[in-house]
Amino acid sequence: MQYTLKKSLGQHFLKDENICKKIVAALKENNFNQLLEVGPGGGALTKYLLALNDIDFKAVELDEEKINYLELTYPSIAGKIIHKSILEIDAPFENEFTVVGNFPYNISSQILFKILEWKEQVPVMIGMFQKEVAQRIAATSGNKTYGILSVLVQAFFSVEYLFDVSPDCFNPPPKVMSGVIRLKVNNEKTKMKNEKLFFQLVKMAFNQRRKMLRNAVKGLFDELTLQDEIFNKRAEQLTVQDFANLTFKMK
Repeated sequence: MQYTLKKSLGQHFLKDENICKKIVAALKENNFNQLLEVGPGGGALTKYLLALNDIDFKAVELDEEKINYLELTYPSIAGKIIHKSILEIDAPFENEFTVVGNFPYNISSQILFKILEWKEQVPVMIGMFQKEVAQRIAATSGNKTYGILSVLVQAFFSVEYLFDVSPDCFNPPPKVMSGVIRLKVNNEKTKMKNEKLFFQLVKMAFNQRRKMLRNAVKGLFDELTLQDEIFNKRAEQLTVQDFANLTFKMK
């Protein structure tokens, strides 16, 4: 049985066995017994994941044609596929679970926000992104690519850029390089007043990233607090901890 590629779903299927093996090797460096694959597609990575011993495996896939293909090609996957978008599901396991996937590029940032929602349950995530998105997630303060995603993810996870993946590892080849990153939940929580204020502050600061922080976020602080020297900086000059500290001074 063949399947068709759907551009509307941002589908680029992995075909390079070595890349699949590298992802699985990176997965095995951490202990887990429950695993969610996002967007198994044609099953290049899935066949290795199904072969892992003593793992409770589930996959989430929106495209019905791919589900039929997977069930025919890999009979052991029967009953393990959630036929929905990752963005619409609740956590698929009760306890902790690891997330892995060659993420559809058109929703990869939204998938990260989903992982942030599940952060109490997801100690590790290994994902493939467009290279520039992967670099953005891993960027540190002072870097031009450092932004909302970098700060929000790094407040809760350490980010490790694992390796590049070239376009010819996929069918069809995307027009961009890809990169695989690993997120590991931080053992020490970043201290902040609360997450809602933290998210609000970070988004507001970077939405006007060229402005001095004082002008970008002035609605969130009283006049006296805004005299503090840190507000002379731009958003990209603040560390994750700087943003977290500022939540305690918000109105």
